Amino acid sequence: MGTLEKGLRPGLYAITDSKLTPPDHLRACVEAALRGGAVLVQYREKAAPWPERLGQTRDLQAICSNAGVPLIINDDPQLAKRIGAAGVHLGQGDGSLALARQLLGEDAIIGVTCHARLELAHRALAEGADYLAFGRFYSSSTKPDAPGADPAVLTEAKQLGKPVTAIGGVTADNGAPLIKAGADLLASVGGVFGGTPEQIEQKARAFGRLFAAHHPLFSLSD
Repeated sequence: MGTLEKGLRPGLYAITDSKLTPPDHLRACVEAALRGGAVLVQYREKAAPWPERLGQTRDLQAICSNAGVPLIINDDPQLAKRIGAAGVHLGQGDGSLALARQLLGEDAIIGVTCHARLELAHRALAEGADYLAFGRFYSSSTKPDAPGADPAVLTEAKQLGKPVTAIGGVTADNGAPLIKAGADLLASVGGVFGGTPEQIEQKARAFGRLFAAHHPLFSLSD
């Protein structure tokens, strides 16, 4: 399987959610996604108390490390630093990329939400982002009010030379046009999580088959 940079690979970017991956099932859910072939995991939890988030992320860092898959922390560089995560994902209102880079170092993976706006991507690139995330592309229960995006923005963003992520209602059933448009990673919450560990693993595997069919750097045999 071809790599993009900093250990990033094309494929499923699995994002946790307190409803679909509740605390008592979080580990089992993420392990199932990893067995199914997720190439990147993001811990996204904004409401839980600090001790709970610290414990959860330490657990996830251990299992992701064992699987050889980077763990990204949503909107919390301090937590990412504390547990030794691979990096952080920042939304437009989530703080300074420069400060996150200073804290986490040059080897950290820092991704930035760009919605559907190339000017945000250019700004993120100038500030040193490692991947650019666009969306939402489909209706999303996680972020129902997020602005819509057209797949053409992925094609344009691909020319910027950084890995491109598509997010927002993405499933294995609707992801093909996004990969064809230029997405290297498909970020998904409900498209992978929800159901039993066996169901999660199968949904993750479906993403792998999708990438094998449509992304030139992806191979199920690797």
